[in-house]
Amino acid sequence: MRAIGTWALAAGIINVTVGGGIFRLPAVVAAALGPAAPLAYVVCAIAMALIVLCIAEAGSRVALTGGPYAYVELAFGPYVAFLTGVLLWLLGTTAVAAVSTVFATNAAKLFPVFEQPAMRALLLIASFGTVATINVLGVKQGSRLNGIATVAKLLPLVLLVLAGVFFIDPANLAIESTPAVGEVTRASIVLIFAFSGIESALVPSGEVKDPARTVPRAVFAAMLAITLLYIALQLVAQGVLGDALASSETPLADAAGAVLGPWGRILLLAAVVISTFGYLSGMTLAVPRALFAFGRDGYLPRTVAAVHSRYHTPHVSIGVQSAIACGLAITSRFDALAVISNVAALLVYFACSLAAWQLRRRDVQAGGTPFRVPGAAVVPFLSCAVILGLLSSITVAEWRVLVLVLAVASLLFVVTRRRRAAIAAPTA
Repeated sequence: MRAIGTWALAAGIINVTVGGGIFRLPAVVAAALGPAAPLAYVVCAIAMALIVLCIAEAGSRVALTGGPYAYVELAFGPYVAFLTGVLLWLLGTTAVAAVSTVFATNAAKLFPVFEQPAMRALLLIASFGTVATINVLGVKQGSRLNGIATVAKLLPLVLLVLAGVFFIDPANLAIESTPAVGEVTRASIVLIFAFSGIESALVPSGEVKDPARTVPRAVFAAMLAITLLYIALQLVAQGVLGDALASSETPLADAAGAVLGPWGRILLLAAVVISTFGYLSGMTLAVPRALFAFGRDGYLPRTVAAVHSRYHTPHVSIGVQSAIACGLAITSRFDALAVISNVAALLVYFACSLAAWQLRRRDVQAGGTPFRVPGAAVVPFLSCAVILGLLSSITVAEWRVLVLVLAVASLLFVVTRRRRAAIAAPTA
């Protein structure tokens, strides 16, 4: 039954996209661009709109339940698809670790005892242990926090915008010089973190009314709403805090404190803690499935794909994934984790954009009747061009991490070939 219309789909995209990153990123972008920060939001919005339209078209040609992995595999074969799967795992892992640092920082502002490094580490260990246990107990328990987190993150943000607009000092928004293109692209690389995840809200086309019209309209409506919200938050934070924004660890909470008083700051801090903890719970349900799939398919030891005898959940992959993400959250900074996550995401999006072009060129229709995005002939190439422009600002050290991960993945692909063949072989 086709029950999802334009506004319902747009609402789903907004809900998935607005996550924990926006509570930290205004300070990061302000440090890079100052009052010119809205430029980076516009660049990200354009990039993500092009990317999602490519993913939407690819998804109409391949069952969406397969996601980017399925699109790339059908277009370019198992090796490129496996690398895409590894990048998806990497971006999910580093994104969870990055948001967890936001969670810990804001929790420490509410409860100063967690300012101490040892106590901060203990908080992260306890939090990851809790959400891992919740998700081992079952999907239903693991998904209950999502509704609470949605309300907790959106209402305070809207309240801050509505109240904060009256406290803006215009002098704090004056742009003294136009930033260089390289500065904008570098800021946009970090800011992609606040826009990524939008593709996960695209549901199977069989559930959408007139997908050829609904999906593009919903994407543009959602991107417009998200971009306006983000820019409004950036302008309020910059207009209220001025130069202090760039050095703030809790920028929106500090802005709320200046606008609404101590209770406003506490409200925003609590909203961040609830929202990021909900994100942590939801991603602890999703990301370990990649490790589970790697174990099931023979890329990793079979033990990783073990299923709990009572709860029927992949308890080993959940435990391993939580330990890795927790270790990264304890030892790494938000900025570094966000950049690695974003580079991995952009490489996945690049592969998906090329896959959309390839699947259309071959007229693949494995997922039903495909729809063509507006400007179908050029959108994949525009998407790739924007992605390459963003990636041009990546440092050698950051590329080194990605190259190392892909090299290890390539080695795994080679050395596990026989085991994977044995698993795939039909049994007599």
